[in-house]
Amino acid sequence: MTALDQTVILNKKQNILIIGAGLCGSLLALRLAQRGYQITLVEKRPDLRKQHQDAGRSINLALSDRGLKALRLAGVETAAKKLCIPMYGRMIHDKEGNTFLSKYSGRENEYINSISRPGLNMLLLDEAEKMPNVTIIFNKGCKSVDLKNAAATFKDYDSEEELTYSGDIILGTDGAGSVVRKSMFNHKQFLFSFSQEWLTHGYKEITIPATANGGYRTEKEALHIWPRGEDMLIALPNLDGSFTVTLFLPYSNSDYCFDNLTTPEMVTEYFSKEYPDAVALMPNLVQEFFDNPTGPLGTIKCAPWNCYGKTLLMGDAAHAIVPFYGQGMNASFEDVVVFDEILDMLEGDSTNWNTVFEAYEKARKTDTDAIADLAVDNFHEMKEHTASPLFQQKRKLETAFEAEFPDDYHSKYSLVTFNEDITYSQALKQGRAQDKAILNLLADGKITEQMDLREKLELVTKATQDILHDDEIAGNL
Repeated sequence: MTALDQTVILNKKQNILIIGAGLCGSLLALRLAQRGYQITLVEKRPDLRKQHQDAGRSINLALSDRGLKALRLAGVETAAKKLCIPMYGRMIHDKEGNTFLSKYSGRENEYINSISRPGLNMLLLDEAEKMPNVTIIFNKGCKSVDLKNAAATFKDYDSEEELTYSGDIILGTDGAGSVVRKSMFNHKQFLFSFSQEWLTHGYKEITIPATANGGYRTEKEALHIWPRGEDMLIALPNLDGSFTVTLFLPYSNSDYCFDNLTTPEMVTEYFSKEYPDAVALMPNLVQEFFDNPTGPLGTIKCAPWNCYGKTLLMGDAAHAIVPFYGQGMNASFEDVVVFDEILDMLEGDSTNWNTVFEAYEKARKTDTDAIADLAVDNFHEMKEHTASPLFQQKRKLETAFEAEFPDDYHSKYSLVTFNEDITYSQALKQGRAQDKAILNLLADGKITEQMDLREKLELVTKATQDILHDDEIAGNL
């Protein structure tokens, strides 16, 4: 890096080019505008406030404490909550149509929120657009990035012309298919590591419509799961009385998979066999199955996120994850919080963007890797383990701990979802050790009905500490 590259001084008159106006980009634009920067926010898609898009690809979002903290920082938490439906636990459906609610926490004030992706995105765009120092440009697709000079070439999808936008820095929030990241990957003088791992499963969305009078056809305040080992159906409520249903299914090499569900008869046979109570709620099942696209599910990790102190990756562009912890959006929003905290520490006449970017990545990379791994863990937990008697016994014990000893115990799910001041990497270490401790104690019969709840907690706490100690010695932490 040259001396010139290192002298990009921060000041409130600097121009920041943000590429990608999805959830992360729009929140980032709003927050940086509030800090006084001149923002140009460019999005490849049309303005979703004026044109409906992405049918069949939404995957309803679960907004929880980390995301709410970011929205609070930008002053839009109250408005966002008006778009939310609380979900207090997982409603598990077996093949016979029996259900039971597995609460997310034993503490009454801990729950996640179902929220519409486009609804939240529209709110953030509206708020960013109110700022006099924000310019939002739609329908311009990024084609390449000049990483050293913080400039990017775009294609205008209306005129077919190419044009260039530039800034003092570029922040790439252009999602899992990031062109900014691709420019880093292809840059000859820049050593860039990249990994992309796909699940063998894809997803497809279907709808449980509202009743004739606009009501809900099943329990509203829960995330519904039909776990079937290899396959899974989930449903999240919408404000209009409907549910967005998502099928997670292997692409191939299974009795029922996307490769062989190719006729209405096969689709009807599969759903009737595996999810009979859900079929009764989805009158447009077959049509939606064939009309809606099949989406892939993958994890992206890369490094470094900072190039020349001029370009930085954030959100899914830096760390796309599978959706099974409900933390993709929350993690991207937490990026904004961490970046804001770094600016609080380093913003000033004697500091440069390269210092800010490096400090941000150092503070964030380990945690985004951790939530990526946790999300894959939760995929297997949701489709397989939630139906297991041993797992259900573990969750019952954990919710009892949290209800009786709210300050002394937090499950792995609670550490990740409801404790925004605990990092993802800390939650992974502590949570995995707790899970292992409880499952081992239950399987070995060391937790008995004769023991009181405090004795059980003490046993779990000691076993957890022993596992953490052994892992540390073994170099696993």
